[in-house]
Amino acid sequence: MGRFTYNRPMSTKQPPPQPGRWRKTLIQRRVSANVDYLRPHRLNWAAIVKPLDESLSQQAEDLPWRTVRSLRYFWLDGLFAAISENFYLGFVTLYALAYGATNGQVGTITAVANLLGALALFPGARLVERAGQRKSVVVWSGGGVARLLLLLLAMMPFVITQPALAIAAIIILNGLRAFMGNLANPGWTSMVADLVPNSIRGRYFGSRNTAMGVAALVVAPLAGRIINLGNGWSDFDQFGYQAVFFLAFLFGMVSTFSFQRIEEPSATAEQKAEHHRGDLRRAIRQTPGYVGLVASAFVWNMALQVAAPFFNVYLVNAFDSTATTIGLLASVSSLTALLGQRVFGRLLDVRGAFWVQIVTGFLIPGLPLAWAFITADWQVGIINTFGGFLWAGYNLANFNSLLTLTPDEQRPRAVALYQTAVFTSAVIGPLLGGFIADSVSYKLIFGLSAAGRLLGMVLFTIFTVQLVKKKQAREEK
Repeated sequence: MGRFTYNRPMSTKQPPPQPGRWRKTLIQRRVSANVDYLRPHRLNWAAIVKPLDESLSQQAEDLPWRTVRSLRYFWLDGLFAAISENFYLGFVTLYALAYGATNGQVGTITAVANLLGALALFPGARLVERAGQRKSVVVWSGGGVARLLLLLLAMMPFVITQPALAIAAIIILNGLRAFMGNLANPGWTSMVADLVPNSIRGRYFGSRNTAMGVAALVVAPLAGRIINLGNGWSDFDQFGYQAVFFLAFLFGMVSTFSFQRIEEPSATAEQKAEHHRGDLRRAIRQTPGYVGLVASAFVWNMALQVAAPFFNVYLVNAFDSTATTIGLLASVSSLTALLGQRVFGRLLDVRGAFWVQIVTGFLIPGLPLAWAFITADWQVGIINTFGGFLWAGYNLANFNSLLTLTPDEQRPRAVALYQTAVFTSAVIGPLLGGFIADSVSYKLIFGLSAAGRLLGMVLFTIFTVQLVKKKQAREEK
């Protein structure tokens, strides 16, 4: 198609410029320099990503363009991954409940996923070492196979109609998804540590997590509404769940394509060196606080998983809450997490990851304790108001602590060891929680979760924070 043309009026006399107008015109030209107005705006990729690129450049002015471009795609990867996860994670146990699953079976869903996730970590680290590349491992395992399994979950009701077989299939497919996702974890964490400069980690991850929080805020209630409207459509009892899992697959693949566009940072000489038996042990000995981080994470995450699979189950069984209500309550947490990302992202760069983790970590045990005293489901909104804010800071700080305390030359294996401790505890937790919920009460598992989280933070403070501070004090002398 040719350009649109028009006839100019005969008179070429222009009105005199208004004072200061030249400055506005110059600014507009600078802002619009990379925008092609002849193309439809929805297809104008440069116009869409330009604000993001400028924001990244302002965070660290000396970043080369190729790094800014990779950070852009990592940011987009997080956004679409969050959309995918929020169409899925909060509803997989409800999916099983719709087939008549018991508390024990709900606990088994989480336990099997965590067990297979734990078993995948060291093979994932070894796979990265043998392949010599991290991005390719992440893309085909966590970004590829794990997300194809979401499509299988969406298609399952067309093939399996018996409730017992359907519950078994949910357990297996969810477990395989966890295995493939965690096969990518050591390589992903190692790559991210090299990709995001330490000087901007707080602000960058705060911005990225804020975008992910906005996605959760919108998607969680939307997914709940889709489930309520879709179930029973055209005689398909689980059609609502099928729809949200299919959407999880679609947005997950967009996340995968975004991650594929990242330019993998070059590995250091230490990372390229051949690995020998005992290297990890020696690296850990030279990193005070790492063992304490692993031990405290084991206790902390067992305490989380004793109760985590049963919060939504409790709402359904005790208060007859619908999927829409559960989605809306989750959105409250996502909303306050946006504020938490902004506040704690800046505090992390100023006060450090340890300070943020201690402050939030000692307040979080109050959240499950509050669940023991609710008398209506709307009261969970109050708990989630504080929970979203505090968890935003804790997760941001904990991830930065992990990047700081894992030795550079053995990071994939060190991350695998840390995550193995986390997932091993998460195997025990749901099974224990399911047994207690069936034999005693939900309120007891909420109380145990609070006590375990508090113990985990005490261990972290004594065996990680104090040891690191002592080492720093010795080095300053």
